[in-house]
Amino acid sequence: MPFLYKLDSPSTRTPSTRARALDRETTTDERTAVGLLRLREKLAEQVPKRTINETLLLATWNIRDFDNAKYGFRSDESMYYIAEILSHFDLVAVQEVNADLKALNRLTAILGDWWKVLITDVTAGAAGNRERSAIIYDSRKVIFGGLAGEIVIPDKKLPDRTLQPQRQLARTPFLCGFESGYLRFMLSTVHIYYGKSVSVDPTRLEEIEVLSQFLAKHVTDKHAWARNLVLLGDFNIFSTDDETFKAIEEAGFFIPPQFRDVTSNAAGGKHFDQMAFISKAYDSDVVQNRVGTSKAGVFNFFEHVYRDDEAPTYRPEMGPSYEKKSSGELRSDREKHNYYKQWRTHQISDHFPLWLELKIDFGEEYLRRIAGTESSVASKE
Repeated sequence: MPFLYKLDSPSTRTPSTRARALDRETTTDERTAVGLLRLREKLAEQVPKRTINETLLLATWNIRDFDNAKYGFRSDESMYYIAEILSHFDLVAVQEVNADLKALNRLTAILGDWWKVLITDVTAGAAGNRERSAIIYDSRKVIFGGLAGEIVIPDKKLPDRTLQPQRQLARTPFLCGFESGYLRFMLSTVHIYYGKSVSVDPTRLEEIEVLSQFLAKHVTDKHAWARNLVLLGDFNIFSTDDETFKAIEEAGFFIPPQFRDVTSNAAGGKHFDQMAFISKAYDSDVVQNRVGTSKAGVFNFFEHVYRDDEAPTYRPEMGPSYEKKSSGELRSDREKHNYYKQWRTHQISDHFPLWLELKIDFGEEYLRRIAGTESSVASKE
């Protein structure tokens, strides 16, 4: 549960702050409290409750330009909302973390000391966009295993046996090792190159292909840290019918069918964010049965906070740009609404978190195997 002690309340206000509160319909803290209550109610309805040792709630979330002053830095209100959403999962891979870690530090201060963070360095070059990736996890539930590294695509061996250096990904992927319950797994988070606004950009497809193939091979290595691997992040996949999506599956990964009918971008219609699984510890049918029947989905926070009809509420926070264009021309009502919808994505995000509940308690199966009444393997692999 996030730490909310900085939020004001009517009972703790001094006479002067109570007087100031009367000048407005609702104070920011009161609005935040109401928003948090709405989020909690809907998260409880849509996302399974976290357990102590039965299940692991994994999520991936591109938190837009976290944090960038283009539309103003994130407010305390939006940071509380982000923390509340994150706190309903056990481990979250986050993309688009800014080189400046102030926003991430603000977020972890709200989450509390149990929550730990692993971050990449900034990828050099314009294509890297001064971004980092981060993995945020609850250390009471998830144990970091010590494995952490950025992925370098190896040279390609040509027919004449010479080695050809490969182009590296625009944003260097991250690979870490974790344990939770009976599950030992590697996790790789990525933010794939976008390129042109077409369903299959050649560079985007190439990045997905080389990374998926590399990781699928890596998990078979006898010295691999674990024999289970989760690949998740922002792949910039437009449709599940595109080559970009199929490239992950063709490399040997299993993408849960639960994600085929859900889109993860706030504008709608795109399957940008994905989560894929591969294992050499279990047969593919075991993986598909366990993962393919798990609860999964996306969480649309804009149905509960920064809602479509709340633009007038946030007029002071948006400033003069809500009313006027940079040219000084007044915006129409439609243009103001569109500005608000863009502004709010810089307060929370233009992506929704995509999540899956994974079973991690195989104790009974393990005992049955030892007793000779169950053939499935349940020990940590």
